[in-house]
Amino acid sequence: MGITAALGPTNTGKTHRAIERMLEHRSGMIGLPLRLLAREVYDKITARIGEDRVALVTGEEKRIPPRPDYWVCTVESMPVSREVDFVAVDEIQLAGHRQRGHVFTDRLLHARGRLETWFMGSESVRPILEELVPTADVHTHPRLSQLRGIGNLSLGALPPRTAVVAFSAEEVYAIAERLRQRRGGAAVVLGALSPRTRNAQVALYQSGEVDYMVATDAIGMGLNMDVDTVAFAGLRKFDGVEVRELEPGELAQIAGRAGRAHNDGQFCCLSPAGPLPSAVVDAIETHHFPVMRRVIWRNSDLDFRTLESLTASLRARPPRRVLEPVRAAEDFSTLVQLSAREDIQALAKGQASVELLWEVCQIPDFRKLLLDGHVELLANIYRQLASPRGRIDPAWMAERIDRIDDVEGDIHTLMTRIAFVRTWTYVSNHRRWIVDAEAWQARTRAVEDRLSDALHERLVARFVEREGARASGRATREQRRARKRTRSTTVQRRRPQLDRAAVAEGPFAKLLELDLRPSAGSDASGAVRDDAWVQALVEAPHERFALREGGWIVDLEDSEDAPELARLGRGVDLLRPEVSLLVGEALGAGARARVQRRLVAWTRDAVTRLLGALRSGAADALSSDARGLVYQLEQGLGTIHRSAAEAQLRRLDGRDRKRLESLGVRVGERLIWAPKLLRAPALRQRAALCSAALPKGVSVPAPPGGAVSFAPNPEVDAGAYTALGYPVLGDRAIRADMIERLLGELARLDGGAGVGLDGREGAKLAGLVGVRREQLEAVVEALGWTRDDDDEARWRAPSPRSRRARRSSQGRRR
Repeated sequence: MGITAALGPTNTGKTHRAIERMLEHRSGMIGLPLRLLAREVYDKITARIGEDRVALVTGEEKRIPPRPDYWVCTVESMPVSREVDFVAVDEIQLAGHRQRGHVFTDRLLHARGRLETWFMGSESVRPILEELVPTADVHTHPRLSQLRGIGNLSLGALPPRTAVVAFSAEEVYAIAERLRQRRGGAAVVLGALSPRTRNAQVALYQSGEVDYMVATDAIGMGLNMDVDTVAFAGLRKFDGVEVRELEPGELAQIAGRAGRAHNDGQFCCLSPAGPLPSAVVDAIETHHFPVMRRVIWRNSDLDFRTLESLTASLRARPPRRVLEPVRAAEDFSTLVQLSAREDIQALAKGQASVELLWEVCQIPDFRKLLLDGHVELLANIYRQLASPRGRIDPAWMAERIDRIDDVEGDIHTLMTRIAFVRTWTYVSNHRRWIVDAEAWQARTRAVEDRLSDALHERLVARFVEREGARASGRATREQRRARKRTRSTTVQRRRPQLDRAAVAEGPFAKLLELDLRPSAGSDASGAVRDDAWVQALVEAPHERFALREGGWIVDLEDSEDAPELARLGRGVDLLRPEVSLLVGEALGAGARARVQRRLVAWTRDAVTRLLGALRSGAADALSSDARGLVYQLEQGLGTIHRSAAEAQLRRLDGRDRKRLESLGVRVGERLIWAPKLLRAPALRQRAALCSAALPKGVSVPAPPGGAVSFAPNPEVDAGAYTALGYPVLGDRAIRADMIERLLGELARLDGGAGVGLDGREGAKLAGLVGVRREQLEAVVEALGWTRDDDDEARWRAPSPRSRRARRSSQGRRR
C-alpha cells in the first residue's frame, strides 16, 4: 500500500492530480475541506464518468447511487470504514486548525486505501508527515503561475476580475454596496451561503455580469474561479475563539486564488488596510513559510459504556508530543452540558444510549446561536430518540420547518433561515432518526432551494446595479448583450413571414436547412427561462431526459413537445461524445455551464447503462486477454469483427470463455457481439452514438423494429454500421446474429459439393437475412464464398487459409 504526500502552494494542480489518480483505480474516496468544494469536485467527476458511479456525502447533502465506485466527501463525512482502492485527503495542513484539526489528524493517521493513499497540502506540513507517516513518498509541486504583491489599492483603483476578501458578513455587505455604487455591482460569496445561492452568485461573476466579487476567506480552500487579483479588506479575523492577526500561510492560501493554471495572479490590500509587511509579501511570492511543529489530536477510540467513560476517553492525552489535544471542540462542549442534565443522565444508560447521545452532540450549530440555545435543541432531539418510539416526532419537526419556510425578509433573515434548515437537512440524513427519511430530505431540500433563490434575488437587488446608466457612465457586458438581444427581437417582430415555397425555388434554398427553432433556454416567445428551471433541470432524475434519433437529448418534462436541450457530437471515441447545448445565451455562462455538466453526466451514465452487462462484476474475474476483448467490444458498442480480437481469442482458456458467455458475449465465426444490445431500445441509443461520430448532417437511423437487414447509406463509413450491430455485406446492413446464422446454414448445406443459391434453398437463405434473391449472391460473396469453377450455379466456402487472410485484411482495415 503506497502513501503519497503531494505538497506545494496553491495552483499547483495537486487536487487535479489526485482526482486523475483516483479515477485510474476501480474505486476511490476523496475528502475535501469544504462542502462547496466537494460539490465542485463532484460536478467535475460526474461530467466525466456520469452520476451512477459517484457518491456525494457532506453533512447536509447525500447523493448515493445504488453501487457507487467513487466517493466525494467533506473530510468530516468520509465513510472511512468503507474499503476502497484509493483514498485522498485535501488541505491536510488543516490538521493544525483549532476546531477542525483533530479530524484531519485522524485521517492522516488512519485513513488508508487498499492500494494507494494521497495527502495533499502545504509544504509547511512536511515535518508532521515525516514524523507521523514516515513511509510516505513526499513530492513537492511548484505553482503553475506567478503570484506577486502590488501594494495597496483604493476601491476605485481595483482592476476587473478582482475578489475582495473580508472577514465578517457586515464588512462583505458594506464593500459590496460601495462596489455597486462605483462599479455597477459585485457577487457575494460567504461560507454560510447554501450551495445553490453560492453557485448563482459565482455564475454572476463567471459570466461577466459583474466584474467584482466580495467574499470571506471561504474562497481560500480550492474554490476555482477566474480571479486575477485578490484584495484583502482586512488582516484580522475572529477564529471562533478570539480576534487575531492572519498568519502568512493563511494569507497565502487566500491570495493563491488569484491566477488560474498558467495565468499569473496578484494580491494587494484594500486601503486603508495594510500594507502587508515586505517579509510577508516576499513569503507569499516565494511560498516560504514556517513549518508546522504540532497538529491537533483527539482520541478516536471512544469508550461508550457510560457517560463518564466517554468523557474520559475524549479527554485522553495524545500518545506523542507532536500531537496537541483539541481545546475547544463544539461537540464535546455540547456533551458536557447535556451530561450535566438529570433527564439526559437518566436516559443515557448503556452503550447504545451513550453512543446515540454522542451522535446527537455532533449535529453542527449552523445557526451559530449561543451554545445554550443549541444545547436545548439537541436535548429535545435526544429525548425523542431515546424514548420507546425511537424516532423524532414528525409533527414537532414539521412545525419547526414550517416556521422557516418563508421567503419574505431581508438578506440577514433569509441567511438565518437557511442556517436553521441546514440543521434539519443534517437530521433528515440520519435515516434511523426519522420516519420516511426520503420525504423529509426532499422537504428540507425544497425549503432550502426556495430560501436560496430568494436570497440570491435579494443579493442581486441590493448589490448589482440594474439601471441602464451607472455612476461610472458605462454598462456591463451583460447589459450590452441584453440590449442587443432586445434590438434583435424587435427586428424579428417587424420581419414579414417567410415564404418557404418561394425560397425553395430560389438561390437561397439552402437557408431552409438551418435550425431556427427557439433554444431550450427560451420558450416559444423567446422569453428567457428562469433560474428555477435551470436548477430543476440540474437536479432532475435521469428519467427526465431521453436520447433521440440523430443524437438529440430531449427534455421529457413537457411530454407534448419534448424540447431538444442538446445534441451529441464527435468526441474522443464512440463512448464519450461531445455535448453541444441548444440552451440560449440568455441563460448566461454560469447557468449554461451547470446545464452542460448535467447533460454530459447524463450522457456518460446513458452509455454506462447501455453497456452495463459488459461491465458487471463478473468482468473482474476475466484474464487480461479477455478484458482486452471486452474493451474492444465496448468501443464497438457491442459488435466487432472477430478478426480484431483474434490474438486474444487464441489465448483464452475454457474458464474465460464461460465467463464471457455469462456476460452475454457471443463469439461467432466472423463476429463477436452482445445479443442484448441488438434489442430495439439499445439499438436506438447505438444509432444516436454512431450518428454523433459522423460529419454534421449525416446520421445513422435506428433500424425499424425487428428488421434483420436494411439498405445502408453509401456515404456512411461501414464501420458505423458495425458499431450499430448491422455490419455491411454487399449492399445490405445485416444484423450480427443473422450473419452468424447465415454462416451456420451455409455450412450445413455445404456437403462438399458447394451450395446452390437458386431454388428453395436460396429463397430460404435470402429470407433468413431479409434480402431479395438477386441480392443474396453479393452477401454470400462478401462472406468470402466463390462460384464453383465447374458449376457456376454453386458456391464454394472459402478455404481456411483464405478465411485467415480475409480476417487479417478486415482487421487491418478496421
